[in-house]
Amino acid sequence: MTVAGLTGGIASGKTTVARMFAEEGAHVIDIDEISRFVVEPHKPAWQDIVGYFGETLLRDDGTVDRNRLGRIVFADPMKRKKLERMVHPRILKEYEERLRTIIKKNRQGVVIADVPLLMEIDMQHWFEKVILVYIPPESQIMRLVQRNGLSRQAARDRLNSQMPIEEKVRRADFVIDNRGSLEETRRQVKRVYQALKLLERRKG
Repeated sequence: MTVAGLTGGIASGKTTVARMFAEEGAHVIDIDEISRFVVEPHKPAWQDIVGYFGETLLRDDGTVDRNRLGRIVFADPMKRKKLERMVHPRILKEYEERLRTIIKKNRQGVVIADVPLLMEIDMQHWFEKVILVYIPPESQIMRLVQRNGLSRQAARDRLNSQMPIEEKVRRADFVIDNRGSLEETRRQVKRVYQALKLLERRKG
């Protein structure tokens, strides 16, 4: 089985690309979904977050208000690092468990792990190949403003908290340029998926 990491800048379209890989037949592990799972009410990460940031971050149903938390940590690098220490080890543990489950059921195939901060947390060595979804920084800011209702400064703060996209391009094995149409992106996904399938067959 070939395991590849999928990443990109914030608001680059990783979710859309991950869905396209799933449509091609890949097994997709969504790290953002796992990050929501590990902070569900009363789980250890949730308890750590509430203990440090306070109950004002909770919605009426007890879940963490991720937008409010994001505004806090993206404006304060020390608090962001604190949050990462609370959450990242639990995310990685859950990821490993899900990967083992997939491998037990399917000895062959391609696994795509959608990891937003793959390079920032130095996870490249976890994967045989790294795929980057690319859009230029100004487009990222525009999408954050339109999609998340952020001010341009807040969007820029989030962008600045990540590794520059051009540096990610240099480190990636495959780059999917997501500036064009969905069909253009899909054609690139198909090419990358076939390359990963070829890698898997060569290992066999």
